[in-house]
Amino acid sequence: MRVLVTGAAGFIGMHIAQALLAAGHEVLGVDSLNTYYDPALKHARLDVLAGFPDFSFEMADLAEADRIMPLFRQFKPDYVVHLAAQAGVRHSLDAPRDYTRANIEGFLTIIEACRHYPVKHLVYASSSSVYGGNTKVPFHEDDPVNQPISLYAATKRANELMARTYAHLFAIPMTGLRFFTVYGPWGRPDMAVWKFTEAILAGKPIALYDPETTARDFTHIRDIVGGIMALLPLAPEARDDAPHRILNIGNNNPVRLNAFVAAIEAACGRRAITTIEPRPPGDVAETYADITGLAALTGFRPATAIEDGLTEFVAWYRGWLARMPRQ
Repeated sequence: MRVLVTGAAGFIGMHIAQALLAAGHEVLGVDSLNTYYDPALKHARLDVLAGFPDFSFEMADLAEADRIMPLFRQFKPDYVVHLAAQAGVRHSLDAPRDYTRANIEGFLTIIEACRHYPVKHLVYASSSSVYGGNTKVPFHEDDPVNQPISLYAATKRANELMARTYAHLFAIPMTGLRFFTVYGPWGRPDMAVWKFTEAILAGKPIALYDPETTARDFTHIRDIVGGIMALLPLAPEARDDAPHRILNIGNNNPVRLNAFVAAIEAACGRRAITTIEPRPPGDVAETYADITGLAALTGFRPATAIEDGLTEFVAWYRGWLARMPRQ
């Protein structure tokens, strides 16, 4: 099959594209290669994908519809995996328009393209951030999500509403996936796994926010990829007059922050230097995914223990550090 993957130079996008290519599918990757974090990492991910003969790449900003529509017309994708977005809760406090451009205008371009060039299934990235300050755990897809506490979360909830509307109006089969703290090799430098590993290996302090109560449903990239690959051929049928659904994809096993740090320390072979600071605006206390919906559809069962996943990440990070030029 022919699959268009947006955000192909990103963390999840690179892994999904690689899995699709390894399975014998043709992939067109699209990415703007913005400078939110070091583009060298994005180019290195693309170098991995370039080793597959059925991979092609277009550098393009999804907000520029006149660049994206011709790609759909020429490539004629059977499926779309839309992962491109401006990520990061805290960055949205400083650069809010980055989020409306990438996450709202960019998403509109993709669903408009799927309207004019129909696909069998559009799978798009939402986020556990949409649950906002909800305290009932685990988070279920039917829980209220009308009180986001960051602009990033608000744009992701807007994506879900836009998708539901287009599924109703134009019968586009769509699934929104609420990701829960994805980590693993080739991960993002702005995420805690990377930042903590970098600081511990360099002997620098890390800031913790309520480490005994803060918890995250850390989900290894290998489990995320397995879930998406199983879900992609399973397009939703019309329900309530729209072929659209929302599913959690997480580890279903939140880890307390202090236990998470201890696992990184073990993987690094060093103790962390820590400071305790107030929780920043937009940061939630706990995430915890109810995954019964995705499991019922695909048999999804996360299989990577946090200790194993962090050992794998630290080994990858050491290799990445060794290949980067010294400052």
